[in-house]
Amino acid sequence: MDLLNTLVDKGLRRELPTREEALAVLATSDDDLLDVVAAAGKVRRQWFGRRVKLNYLVNLKSGLCPEDCSYCSQRLGSKAEILKYTWLKPDEASEAAAAGVAGGAKRVCLVASGRGPTDRDVDRVSKTIAAIKEQNEGVEVCACLGLLSEGQAERLRDAGADAYNHNLNTSEGTYGDITTTHTYADRVDTVRKAHDAGLSACSGLIAGMGESDEDLVDVVFALRELDPDSVPVNFLIPFEGTPLAKEWNLTPQRALRILAMVRFVCPDVEVRLAGGREVHLRTLQPLALHLVNSIFLGDYLTSEGQAGKADLEMITDAGFEVEGSDTTTLPAHRADAAAGGCGSHGGGGCAPCGDTAEETAPETAGASGARPDLVAVRRRGAGTDLAPNA
Repeated sequence: MDLLNTLVDKGLRRELPTREEALAVLATSDDDLLDVVAAAGKVRRQWFGRRVKLNYLVNLKSGLCPEDCSYCSQRLGSKAEILKYTWLKPDEASEAAAAGVAGGAKRVCLVASGRGPTDRDVDRVSKTIAAIKEQNEGVEVCACLGLLSEGQAERLRDAGADAYNHNLNTSEGTYGDITTTHTYADRVDTVRKAHDAGLSACSGLIAGMGESDEDLVDVVFALRELDPDSVPVNFLIPFEGTPLAKEWNLTPQRALRILAMVRFVCPDVEVRLAGGREVHLRTLQPLALHLVNSIFLGDYLTSEGQAGKADLEMITDAGFEVEGSDTTTLPAHRADAAAGGCGSHGGGGCAPCGDTAEETAPETAGASGARPDLVAVRRRGAGTDLAPNA
């Protein structure tokens, strides 16, 4: 297929595809799916070999968020029956993180619900970062605390944080339909604050919220322009009790096409398979490893994931290997640029990033594709007395 040959050539050169090419990936048929995966897999292997980076989430503060993000079980007005608790103490968070590191995680992601941290919250998280790093030599720590105020990114960096996550989630044009308590521009500003402070910027998207193919391409191109080091791709988990509970718009095949499109647009970036993979990819999860080079191990913030042992077996059985702590994740050209404090990593840039193109209606799973039985609320790990899943 000429399209795929062109995209592979561009990916190996870190060249940005056209919008039409990105849209064409999403419009490919199921008959061509394995060809799409194989093509994107060539780009993935060029920059990351067969390594898979493991990340582990620790939910520092769960629920009771004042923001109204429609996709979130922790949102204002959510009726989802999730765990709710206030800040974990540094030693509690460190204990939770240690379980993930013992399971093979190279990065620990510290997440707290809320609009953004107060200065007191930054102090609290700084102590948690210190506790984790003291007990786990070489571990990377990424903070995800919401919108940042001036100087907070620098304080987190000085405390030992390696990265900061703040996702764009969806396109600028549809953002107001998903959230009204803050803006798309607010999110872009926080990603830039983190990047400018010298933190590794991590920003991605959520697919499956009823968006069009155009919306997906818009947000991924915006991420490419922001140039993060990591792009997590989440698939909506339709929690009962949230406004998007009935949005079952994904099939395993569509999820794979979305991941392939992200890889072609952001060829040399850590593309992370994030929340919702078990719900929407299901038995096709191993194919996704040919597209992404990073996954979360075990559970998520408020939902339970695949057993950590099963994650490790899946990686091995698919012919991949867990990335060790002594290996640099990013290709040399990106790692060198980050170490030098460069504001751009080359190749046009890529962060959760115009020609006109005909809009393609999104493929939907339909009522028969709904699998609420796969949405399991987290009842173990951080904030509970039960052992974590790692």
